[in-house]
Amino acid sequence: MNSVPSLLLVHGAWHGPWAWQPLIEQLADIDVHTVTLPSSGHDPAALGDLYEDAAVVKAAVAAINGPVTVVAHSYGGAPVTEALDAADNVRRIVYLAAFQLDVGDSLFSSAGGVAPPWWEVHEDATLKAGGYIRALRPLETFYGDVDPETAEEAVSRLGLQSSASTEQPVTRAAWHTIPSTYIVCEADNALPPFAQEIMAKRAERVRRMNSAHSPFLSQPAELAALIRAELSA
Repeated sequence: MNSVPSLLLVHGAWHGPWAWQPLIEQLADIDVHTVTLPSSGHDPAALGDLYEDAAVVKAAVAAINGPVTVVAHSYGGAPVTEALDAADNVRRIVYLAAFQLDVGDSLFSSAGGVAPPWWEVHEDATLKAGGYIRALRPLETFYGDVDPETAEEAVSRLGLQSSASTEQPVTRAAWHTIPSTYIVCEADNALPPFAQEIMAKRAERVRRMNSAHSPFLSQPAELAALIRAELSA
């Protein structure tokens, strides 16, 4: 068995596994896996919820033969927290500017029950996810320190996010039993650093980056170095 764990990367809301590519290129010697979360996509009628996302994460971890470290970005922290409490091959969860929620919390409740001003919410009871959310001002919100060409390409690939995924509560909290690290992104416009600091108190270790919300695009080498340190710890 390889002494270095495999790596599972779990993207955030509106995104997909495509967002991780610059980081993956910095980790060419690591066994890296990604998932596609059903709650994010381009078809409002097909969007899944938090628990469907958690099922995808759980299945991805179970399919990895050997130890694994899971890196969750932003919203991805919620399904990871929900999915992995009984995953005996997960060595560590790394929350990257992510929602390290406790049982009973949701994204919406952790934001004080008020939608951020950059959420464009479309309620539709005919959709299985109860509607969807479009991210406004993504260049400013997600990609403040990303080079313009990369940022524009990322914006062109963003999808919709299901409303249900932001409202459903976490029913399990894997970080209670699995060691965790929180990486605070100190120039984040999407998940304010003060909110990250509160959630980071739940983690065993805290690391910091002078980055906006998407260091996998703006600082992939620096982020890779932090992840390598967590893999070898």
